[in-house]
Amino acid sequence: MSIKVGDRLPEATFTVMTEDGPAPRPSADIFPGRKVVLIAVPGAFTPTCSMNHLPPFIAHADAIKAKGVDEILVTGVNDVFVMGAWEKHTGGAGIVTYLADGSAEFAKATGLTLDLTERGLGLRSQRYAMVVEDGVVCALNVEDTPIKADKSSAAEILKAL
Repeated sequence: MSIKVGDRLPEATFTVMTEDGPAPRPSADIFPGRKVVLIAVPGAFTPTCSMNHLPPFIAHADAIKAKGVDEILVTGVNDVFVMGAWEKHTGGAGIVTYLADGSAEFAKATGLTLDLTERGLGLRSQRYAMVVEDGVVCALNVEDTPIKADKSSAAEILKAL
């Protein structure tokens, strides 16, 4: 069963790239007492994720944060080194926080997985964007197909805020 509006996010530990290398970032340090936008992508460096989904969140970060958002986060079922390289590639460093969910721990716990084994990509996260306040999902926009970034777009999240 997938997470839905009104549900509390599950506990998970992401990995982030820091100047000192990979470091854990538990969900308990991200969500409580804060308003965040969490974007999930099937894979860093994939066409829709890199060209259509993430760039508008970077471009409209100031408008999103002006709505009271403390942090914009993006997660994907990729290792921390891939997410760190993607952060540099997208120009989102310091604007968006890149959370590696390398073993799909968070994706599985939310029930928002996507099996792309047939395409050689294995288990991934569905494409979505959510607004989370104090660890509770307030808005959740999940795409029907991984090649679309319409429901989960920055424009739709701005409307939800």
